[in-house]
Amino acid sequence: MTSVNVADASASRLLSSVPAIPGFHPDPTICRVGSTYYLANSSFEYSPGAPLWRSTDLSSWQQVGNILTRRSQFPVGDGRDSGGVFGSTLRHHDGRYWFVTTNMSDFGRGHTLVSAEDPAQWSEPLYTTGAIGIDPDLSWGPDGQCYLTWCSFAHGGAIAQARLDLATGALQEEPRVIWTGTGLAFPEGPHLYRHGGYWYLMIAEGGTERGHAVSIARAPHPTGPFESHPANPVFSHRSTAHPVQNVGHADLVERPDGTWAAVYLGVRPRGSTPGYSPLGRETFVASIDWVDEWPAFRPSDTIPAAVPGFTDHFTGSALDPRWVAPAGDPADFATPGPDVLRLTRVPDEGHRELLCTRVRHESWRAEAAFDLTVGACRLVLRLDSRHWYEVQADGEVVRVTAGVGPFVHTVAEAPLPTRSVTLTLAAQAPADAGAPGANRGPDEVLLGYRTSGSATVLARLDGRYVTTEVAGGFTGRMIGVGAVDAAAHLQTFHYNPLEQD
Repeated sequence: MTSVNVADASASRLLSSVPAIPGFHPDPTICRVGSTYYLANSSFEYSPGAPLWRSTDLSSWQQVGNILTRRSQFPVGDGRDSGGVFGSTLRHHDGRYWFVTTNMSDFGRGHTLVSAEDPAQWSEPLYTTGAIGIDPDLSWGPDGQCYLTWCSFAHGGAIAQARLDLATGALQEEPRVIWTGTGLAFPEGPHLYRHGGYWYLMIAEGGTERGHAVSIARAPHPTGPFESHPANPVFSHRSTAHPVQNVGHADLVERPDGTWAAVYLGVRPRGSTPGYSPLGRETFVASIDWVDEWPAFRPSDTIPAAVPGFTDHFTGSALDPRWVAPAGDPADFATPGPDVLRLTRVPDEGHRELLCTRVRHESWRAEAAFDLTVGACRLVLRLDSRHWYEVQADGEVVRVTAGVGPFVHTVAEAPLPTRSVTLTLAAQAPADAGAPGANRGPDEVLLGYRTSGSATVLARLDGRYVTTEVAGGFTGRMIGVGAVDAAAHLQTFHYNPLEQD
């Protein structure tokens, strides 16, 4: 029997339990240019779309912008929850960056393809007409020909491929099925790589919930025929007690020293069965060993850097790239500087006109200081347009409202005649976290306000109702600020972890 070093096993589990990019950052795709890594994520209905990150060590990541920043690149769509930007691929080839994705709110045109010489400024899009499906990949064959590989709805969800004209976005041949996976549900998220004498086709299978897994096949040519790994799936945490679940949708990258790494998504469920993941799908890093000419996943040998909080005074002329809006353009209703953020609202637009930033920690606190002489304001914890908790003030009353599916209810309110207020949101472990057998959510959400240094909590709500396990969909928690009526002025926004995760 092989002996196991318990200390080493515990250390490995710890390393694989900490996200490299925490919070709602799913479907990571990565490329390396010299010694610098670039990574992009799915963003679904939020605009600007596809957050873009940079790192030199796969540990510390800086958001350098968003790829889809203009309406001409990413039409705001129909406002559907979990619509918009799905799985993507980011690559660098012959001195140019390439990004291809599926905009589910503009689905019929095919995949969206943009490129850049400088990753700060991306081109107008081309569309891969005739390639209807999700999760497109770009790779270049030995003759320099570009291959588009995707999960094809026209082929029953199988993995299809066709040569692609990068100048026009047109397919240069009829699509063909190159792999149907191993028999698990939903083969998707294909990525194609060259290593040694083989081309490797890596996919996600099992659905992006608890059965999620990574499977791989190889072939002598990018078009196949593909041979499945004899022990697929090669990576999964399904049916284990690992604190990170739903792992999959991986992408590989070669390090400068010739070793390899992977980025993949996962969730950190908490609370009672079936477990709830408030932050949604996050980005994790693994190391890759090549064993018998197959990639093998193991815990990363780098420790992810801690993510700090931030304070935004909105003194500049542009918003930080962390700020996005659901199914809308932030520039339409949020104007920064020189000393406040001016927020406007069209009646009945609901959560479209809500400026949002991602929750990055499991325990956290957010505060938004408003000038109420302009108009009523709100601070919102949002999972989607039907699952949210909100505290708002109008200069006379402060109230907490919760939306869970079709039910919208005022939970608490109190008189608050004031000309300014700081609205507060926080998430922390539930009060009964230590009680054996307690049926509890992942956390407790505290909503309230602060005036003249005195803090008041108006409501403590179960966090499970703002998680995807209840709401469905593919997103994670966002913190939003907005106007209730015509306008509001936000003076300062603070976000800080209550503890480093």
